Amino acid sequence: MVIELICEDKDGENQRLDKWLSERVDQLSRSRLQALISSGHVWVNNSPCTSKKATVQIGDRIQVEIPPAIPLELKATNIPLDILYEDEELLIINKPAGLVVHPAPGHENDTLVNALLAHCETLAGIGGVQRPGIVHRLDKDTTGAIAIAKTDHAHQHLQAQIQAKTARRQYLGIIYGVPKTTSGVIDQPIGRHPSDRKKMAIVPQHQGGRSAITHWKVKERLGNYTLIEFELETGRTHQIRVHSASMGHPIVGDRVYGKGRSVGVNLPGQALHAWKLTLQHPTSGELIEAIAPLPHTMTTLLKVLRDR
Repeated sequence: MVIELICEDKDGENQRLDKWLSERVDQLSRSRLQALISSGHVWVNNSPCTSKKATVQIGDRIQVEIPPAIPLELKATNIPLDILYEDEELLIINKPAGLVVHPAPGHENDTLVNALLAHCETLAGIGGVQRPGIVHRLDKDTTGAIAIAKTDHAHQHLQAQIQAKTARRQYLGIIYGVPKTTSGVIDQPIGRHPSDRKKMAIVPQHQGGRSAITHWKVKERLGNYTLIEFELETGRTHQIRVHSASMGHPIVGDRVYGKGRSVGVNLPGQALHAWKLTLQHPTSGELIEAIAPLPHTMTTLLKVLRDR
């Protein structure tokens, strides 16, 4: 695919080539355009231009060659997906418990990435590689809404929203015990556990912990249990689970950070669900609100606790 452009206005004159292109080629991020320039895929007046600092002049004819995306060396696996929203750039699914997001030892062909490669007939490529852009993650046994970018532009845009904290990620979780207040903020840095490298923990920043902020409020008191709404301001690994346990109220069913004991319902893991995801569409600017229905295990647990 080749995109041809001509500099016809004074506003673009003397601009850096990569910046000029990023303002006119919506489907590619500026970093991707810089990589195409460096690799000789951008021509100015029929001559290859490999300098990102080159400037554009009025009358310049510019061609951008977009090479085919390199196939990802992973198997496409036909795994059913519960789709909450989909268009040419963006996909939001309701992830079930037990589905790993990225391939890892023991999960080479049965992950969300494998399922997406089978579901998406065309992927424009993220950074030149034909793959879905996972914008944020959910733990294996955490259910709910997760966003996937289908294009490089969408991936960059959605990541920027996460970093700028304009995308909202709201969770519902059932915890042991009853907090003394109805809402609060947990501002505790999180890092690798000092003795168990498979776990995360509250770790001071001077010892490698990274800033982590979780907002929470009580949705419903259920005897010795509580339904809590969590909202992430940051997105550290296991953040809600670690922060909830640090309050003395671990997530029900969490075998790593909590008691993991039976509560009358056979839970596949922690009772934590990514309930609502709100973000801006990367092209139209439309506000998208995706709500993921609770899994049956959590609705059953809530019924059991309400009936006690």
